[in-house]
Amino acid sequence: MCTVCGCAEGNVKIEQGHSHDHGHHHHHDHGHSHDHSHGHSHDHGHDHGHSHDHSHAHDHHHGHAHHATVEPTIIHHHYHHQGNVEHHYHYHIHGEAAHQHGHSHGHDHSHDHGHSHEHDHHHDDKAEAFAPAHQGDNLHYGQGPAHAHAPGMSQARMVQIEQDILGKNDAIAADNRKRFHQANQLVVNLVSSPGSGKTTLLTETCRRLADDKVVVIEGDQETANDADRIRETGVRAIQVNTGKGCHLDAAMIGSACDRLDLDKDELVIIENVGNLVCPAGFDLGERHKVAILSVTEGEDKPLKYPDMFAASNLMLVNKVDLLPHLNFDVQACIDNARKVNPDIQVICTSATTGEGMDEWIDWLQKQR
Repeated sequence: MCTVCGCAEGNVKIEQGHSHDHGHHHHHDHGHSHDHSHGHSHDHGHDHGHSHDHSHAHDHHHGHAHHATVEPTIIHHHYHHQGNVEHHYHYHIHGEAAHQHGHSHGHDHSHDHGHSHEHDHHHDDKAEAFAPAHQGDNLHYGQGPAHAHAPGMSQARMVQIEQDILGKNDAIAADNRKRFHQANQLVVNLVSSPGSGKTTLLTETCRRLADDKVVVIEGDQETANDADRIRETGVRAIQVNTGKGCHLDAAMIGSACDRLDLDKDELVIIENVGNLVCPAGFDLGERHKVAILSVTEGEDKPLKYPDMFAASNLMLVNKVDLLPHLNFDVQACIDNARKVNPDIQVICTSATTGEGMDEWIDWLQKQR
């Protein structure tokens, strides 16, 4: 997941308007300071606390630098989610050191990040790097308490990093959930691999609910194509571009909801970035995850990506109109999903023919 692959590195952009509130909130468990100098005509107040032993500099094309001292095994995270226009997340792992930086600016700009790390990492020789399990000719890296692997990093360190990152996300997700509950808003998180027909199914859903109180949060790495498709149905939508990030997180959803100025009793549908791995671990504050699996994929997908289907309340087996042209066993797919989640509900759907759409809409309305 993202604690090891660095997929959160990149620029996150949220549509609609501009905000000039540049307040920053940093959560740190350490004790060093970062000096930030910005080449903007805005006031950016920063307060950082860390305890580290080496320094690194981050050069940005928009004219500011970060200076910090870091001990190799220390993690530091910067969460900025008060500004609503743009979030910058930087995530780096150096041996056993992990760095995550988030910046929230109320204006739109793009830049590259150059990093210079001229320091030595000293590793505890007693800490064994996690080795894969061998099973015949197969290697399994997803073993141990972290169920993940990074070269040169022990499982204990992996667990610490994962707990720290997900702990901060979960705290924001809890705030989101409280907010949604107080406003009697149903929030549903659609997750799938790319090409599952998720946007087409969502577009048809919006057409059928156009007279209802519905709003959509679209997640993609780039473009506003999907949000534009949703708006054509008459439903309000906002696009969140994650840059290199492979999933939405709770802070992004909170900012998007601030922009949308949600009404009470609204149905909020989140279309997550196409990915069956990382979105499984990131709570957004939603009430339900809905996994969409198309018949053009393998019926063993739930077994290959068990975390996602275990976290979902409903599986939509989509594009069933194509079944006559495919060798896909629907019952085997359902059986596989229930091996990892015995309680998962299943609806077979086709946005093209309308099969299962009434049942899907009824399911949504019953949750409200």
